[in-house]
Amino acid sequence: YMSTKLTFAIHTLGCKVNTYESDAMAERLRASGFIERDFTEKADIYIINTCTVTNIADRKSRQMLRRARKLNPNALIVAAGCYVDDAIKNEKLEELMAEHVIDVAVSNKDKLKIVELVNEKVRKTDNRLNPDKNNCCKIYADHVDEGGMQTVIVSADAAQTAVVNTDSAQFLTELDGHSRAFIKVQDGCNMYCSYCIIPYVRGPLKSRPVEDVVKEVRLLGEKGIAEAVITGIHLSSLRNGLLDIIAGIEKIDSIKRIRLGSLEPTLITDEFVSELKKYKKLCPHFHLSLQSGCDEILKRMNRHYTAEQYAASCDILRKYYDHPAITTDIIVGFPGETEEQFKTTCDFAEKTGFYEAHVFKYSRRRGTPADKMAGQLSDAEKSARSEELIKITSRLSKEFREYYIGKQVEMLSEELIEIDGVSYETGYTPEYVRCIRPSSVLHPNSIISGKGLQIIQQNVVDESILLV
Repeated sequence: YMSTKLTFAIHTLGCKVNTYESDAMAERLRASGFIERDFTEKADIYIINTCTVTNIADRKSRQMLRRARKLNPNALIVAAGCYVDDAIKNEKLEELMAEHVIDVAVSNKDKLKIVELVNEKVRKTDNRLNPDKNNCCKIYADHVDEGGMQTVIVSADAAQTAVVNTDSAQFLTELDGHSRAFIKVQDGCNMYCSYCIIPYVRGPLKSRPVEDVVKEVRLLGEKGIAEAVITGIHLSSLRNGLLDIIAGIEKIDSIKRIRLGSLEPTLITDEFVSELKKYKKLCPHFHLSLQSGCDEILKRMNRHYTAEQYAASCDILRKYYDHPAITTDIIVGFPGETEEQFKTTCDFAEKTGFYEAHVFKYSRRRGTPADKMAGQLSDAEKSARSEELIKITSRLSKEFREYYIGKQVEMLSEELIEIDGVSYETGYTPEYVRCIRPSSVLHPNSIISGKGLQIIQQNVVDESILLV
């Protein structure tokens, strides 16, 4: 260890997989002697876990890199993730590092080596961090066999080890102060939607062994995690493997809830959902990516279903679950989208009755087929359509919440907040509806039952249900 331990801060952009990988990097750094700071604070090392899914994501990645440099001009700035992989793919890494004064660039496949990469740079850098260059922080879990297929992960207290597949070696053991953990079970994508760069930067499909996932969740459960959120870049590619993961986690007593990340509507069949229904801990919250309610647009997007097939998937979920939360993503202003086609999407959203919809304005992404399509819409057109659809989906979301007024609901207690001098306990239902109840005592990771009284509309708890 160094006489003065280095501090680090991580900022995460993009998907839940990135959140998991940031948690994994932070755990490895902490276990190696680094001290974590909030990203708004001064630190010796700033890590930006980037996203490159759209041009807007690229811009946000660049902004956060510049912000880190301003927070501490003498810090080591680390860019990690998809923005880096895209730069490598396009042979622009040197240009990227020079432009943004990045000290360390970490691809997705090298996130496991964060301690080694940072230590190497600390040893080689100038004296602005004043490190003892011959005695950097302890290297953590760097034992890799010649084939590169196995990595020995040493837990934070060095009391136990776990041998896991290299692709799954972001092995978490604790998330202090959290009730919910994102669990990465899969990486890569082979869908090649025409607007998406991710298959090119994340690579082919890879999955983790079921036993590794279950072991990781068990370790986290022992440290207080009550809800496991199963996530991946293309989660639906697992199919039966996903059911095996759910079955394994269902048996862990400390885990009270299992939640699924984004799914493709084509996965939702009678056979699949009838199996899901067997697992009592699985939350009836299903995020099915729609992107458009118009078949012509779906075809140009290279999505592999029609609006009718998507609607049938929703019908199946509602057949097996009482009032399930169905959430989605919708892109407006895709190249060539006419006003009539946009209205078709609006009508489809109305008919489907989503709990929540993330509405995105189409963002051109260099390297994707959609970037070269004719009929690119103006920012003004996309903004107007986005605002119109958000009004619709916000109303639908309120209607979904209103269903719980007068009904008994269960929330997983997560934190205490104060509103106008009154203390409230907050948490989420299985459908991921936020609730609050008057309480001066927090019951961490406990299931609290109450009756929905009204919807609260204040900035700190907007659209939350007050329980009595």
